[in-house]
Formats: sequence, structure tokens, C-alpha cells
Amino acid sequence: MSRIGIIGGSGLSKLLSLSDVRRVKVETPFGDPSDELVLGSLGKVPVAFLQRHGPGHQIPPAQINVRANIAALKHVGCTQVLSLSAVGSLREECPPGSFVLVDQFIDRTIQREKTYFGRGLVGHVPFGDPVCGRMRAALAEVASTMKLPHVNGGTYVVMEGPQFSTRAESNLYRSWGGTVIGMTAMPEAKLAREAELCYAMVAMPTDYDCWYDSHEAVTASLVSERMARISVQANALVEKVSTVLAAHREACPRGCDRALDTAIMTDPSCRSSEMMLRLGFVAPRLLQSPVGGLK
Repeated sequence: MSRIGIIGGSGLSKLLSLSDVRRVKVETPFGDPSDELVLGSLGKVPVAFLQRHGPGHQIPPAQINVRANIAALKHVGCTQVLSLSAVGSLREECPPGSFVLVDQFIDRTIQREKTYFGRGLVGHVPFGDPVCGRMRAALAEVASTMKLPHVNGGTYVVMEGPQFSTRAESNLYRSWGGTVIGMTAMPEAKLAREAELCYAMVAMPTDYDCWYDSHEAVTASLVSERMARISVQANALVEKVSTVLAAHREACPRGCDRALDTAIMTDPSCRSSEMMLRLGFVAPRLLQSPVGGLK
């Protein structure tokens, strides 16, 4: 069964109008996901929801086992992953309460496991366009129909955290062309591409980071308070766009579902069988070839 994976916070899961709900613990070769997956239906659309930070927001950004999270979603049949993230805005035209349909990332993280490849199996997936264009177009269409304040396209600067930015950093990222800043979009997008999943990110500004002198600087309590306000709209967007995404049954026109076709560098005779099995957990078609491989 093809499902839509949804990654977000606890507020989203509580408000989603899921039916036929069941919780599933998925064991992966990469360890445990942040939480059990919540499987159910949004209307007639099969979905799998995962709380990124675990129950009660226990896991800090740099310690999220993203490899296990993405692997678990792929294992239960997800072909598309819709990720939602609270962020700070680096642009006046993206105020708190708006939605930014991200199309680019600047990855500033340094402590995280970012790939399913390694010694014995070397691969490099194409990542010039890190977000599935088909999914982002669907989000833009639905957001417009709902008359939600949104910006179609933007660059998400992913910082390590857990501290918020200095003012100097905030202004640096603005000079780089950053649109929003947060701590969780990487390595989600990279691993989704390696797992041959279509992936899209909806960033939800709650503040102006610390660059905007006439507005209060970001705090954890401010983020929580403003996410509570925007969560109803965010849930409505997820529910409506899920119906559109469910109609995506043909091959991805952007090639997200075939990302490994040109990625693997290691000669078939030198590939680690252990690494092949691990990668096969997130890309089963890799093991279905008689030579174990894609080009």
C-alpha cells in the first residue's frame, strides 16, 4: 500500500482527523526512529505520521535519528514525505503565521549522520533540486485555493543548534539569500533522496530570529505559543494536500524515485554485502537486480 509520510510535531498529530489509527514500532538497521509510527487514513488517503522530536519533544535536533525515521517511513510503504517545521523568518515578506514552501537548503549542520552510504558502498545522489517539484506545486495550488498566506519557494538555512542564532549569524544568513532558518530540515531531505522518496518541506515562521530590531527575539516559549496558533491551518493544509498527493501514482517526473540509478560508484564486485542489505532496507529495488545494482 502506498502511503504519504508526514513528519511534524505533536500538535499536528493531535489535530489530524485520522481514522483507522494504529501505532507501529518499526525496527531498522539504523536504530530506532523517534517514535512509533502512527498509521491511519486522512479521508481515504493512507498516511504514516511521525513525531520528529519524539513524545513530548524529548529529542534535540542534532540527536534525532533521521536515518531511522526515513527508513521507517519507507518501510511502511511511503512514497512521498511531507515535512513540516517551525522556523525563524529571515525576510520581512515571510512574517510569522505564513507558510514557506521551501525549494532550497543551506546545510550548516556538522554533528549528524547524513547518508546511508559508507565504506564498501559509495554513492552520490543528485541534489541540485532537493525538493520534489511535483509535491511543491501541489502544495502551492492547495495553499492558494485555501487563501493561506504563503511564499512558493525559499531557502531554508539549517543550523546545528540547539542555541538560536547570534545577531551577526542571522544577518550573515540574510546576506546569503536565506529565507528561513531552523534546525531540523537536514539531513531529512538528503536521506529522503537517498531512499528514493519524493520530499517536500513546509516551513512555518514563528518569529524573525534575532535580526529584526523592532521585533522581539526568538525564544522557545514564543515558538511554542505561535505554533499553537498556526497548527489549525497547518493541519488543514496537510489534510487537503494529501488528497492531491495521493493521485501521484505515476513515476516522479523529477526522478526522485530513481535517484540511485546514477548514484553508486563502487564496482559491483567490490560492494559490501552488509552495506547493500542496509541500503536495501530503504531502497528494496536495489536488491531485486540480479547483479545487486543499479549503475
